[in-house]
Amino acid sequence: MFSKVLSASILGMEVCPVQVEADISNGLPSFIMVGYVSSQVKEAQDRVKTALKNTGIYLPPKKITVNFSPSNIKKEGAGFDLPVAAAVLAAAQLYPGQRLEGMFLAGELSLSGKVNGIWGILPMVAKARELGCHTCLIPRENVKEGRMIEGIRVIGISSVKEMLDYLRGKEIPSVPLQKEKAPEETYREDFSHIQGQAAAKRALEIAVSGFHNLLLVGPPGCGKSMMARCVPSVFPPLSREESLELTRIYSIAGLLSAENPVMRNRPFRAPHHTASPQAMAGGGRIPRPGEITLAHRGVLFLDEMPEFSRGSLEILRQPLEEKKIRLSRASGTYTFPADFLLLAAMNPCPCGHYPDVERCSCTRQEIERYTKKISHSLLERMDLCVETMPVKFQEAAAGRKEETSREIRKRVERVHQIQSERYKDRSIRFNGELSAADISRYCSLSAEGKILMEQAYESLHLSVRSYHRVLKTARTIADMEEREEIGVSHLTEALTYRMSGFRSWE
Repeated sequence: MFSKVLSASILGMEVCPVQVEADISNGLPSFIMVGYVSSQVKEAQDRVKTALKNTGIYLPPKKITVNFSPSNIKKEGAGFDLPVAAAVLAAAQLYPGQRLEGMFLAGELSLSGKVNGIWGILPMVAKARELGCHTCLIPRENVKEGRMIEGIRVIGISSVKEMLDYLRGKEIPSVPLQKEKAPEETYREDFSHIQGQAAAKRALEIAVSGFHNLLLVGPPGCGKSMMARCVPSVFPPLSREESLELTRIYSIAGLLSAENPVMRNRPFRAPHHTASPQAMAGGGRIPRPGEITLAHRGVLFLDEMPEFSRGSLEILRQPLEEKKIRLSRASGTYTFPADFLLLAAMNPCPCGHYPDVERCSCTRQEIERYTKKISHSLLERMDLCVETMPVKFQEAAAGRKEETSREIRKRVERVHQIQSERYKDRSIRFNGELSAADISRYCSLSAEGKILMEQAYESLHLSVRSYHRVLKTARTIADMEEREEIGVSHLTEALTYRMSGFRSWE
């Protein structure tokens, strides 16, 4: 007898529906799986047979054929175990096959018949609702994640026996999920812990307010890394749409916890400098999200930036411009979201003490070789560059009360609100996302501002990209003062952030 059930395969960020079909006919006893399946999916036949046997269910000694449609998509992962078992049991007439109509199944089986959790449940349930399914049978440990999608019934099962009982018409006693309170945001690092560095703090506030990329240059021990790690504490909370979007990404990457599978805080990714280009962009024959995508809607922090390989750094150029990254493989082209704030920190030279001639032991050639590890094209994509200086003893020991992250966050939230109102009819949300066409509309200059920028364009040898980034930064500085018109003072400060920090490249 023939039966079929709906499941899905994840390719990059896309969910492809897959029909799992089963047929039991006369012939030599065998279990055949067809439909462009990977070795991992082929192993399902042994897991399914053993799980059913250990549950007390014995399949008839006949020819069993399982097909995965469409056959032009490679099927990977252990999530097909449960739909294979359901389709085979329906074909063996152990329950009415009509029960599978309008249902979606996904899950992995252990040899004992237990149903184990899998990755990517959230986007799968969303796809099932889109396709008109009324019920999803998924592993119990994935229920919290699956029930984030409204408008579809999500049932968690813990064993093959529970699945068979439900398909025979018996209701499964479900444990009601308590509505969890959002945990209070606590951060180890707070801007009040940092003494001095007023200029760097100001630049970080501008960067977070307008989603501008920032490079911190300074000697070791002056607080670059610590200031960068304070940035999540001043970010406004995620909206529900952003939370679902991030949860989808982390679900596909397999990085959600079973206890609290909802992304409530903006990600802060700080990969080690040994990270390969594949780890940054996403690797595998069918790519999984890399560090660039995992930092979506949050911060990607590159500490000791020149120590990263040239390939790992240059791969950032496309996503910084397009806010997405495309990876081409033999199996197809995959697109991942990549709208993140890039924060980077580096020393001015290999020893870290330039331009202190008394402490710096580097030759001019060594300094040039060190700074040239960062290409000019990548450097141009940094909206702000700030030079941090060593904190003097009097400043460090004074114990002066510094501004807290909570106080800074209030100002950042106000600037975000201003941008939200300005771009409410647009797809953009922050000044850092403005295109060349948008700049002429939202960053108009006065006569004095045009004269200043003309002089700066010639004297600083700015490119068109650099010119636009100065204007976008000035737009954010004006918003911080709640000014609609960009003034000369706003342009001057924006230009300062391109002049002071780039001294190492002169």
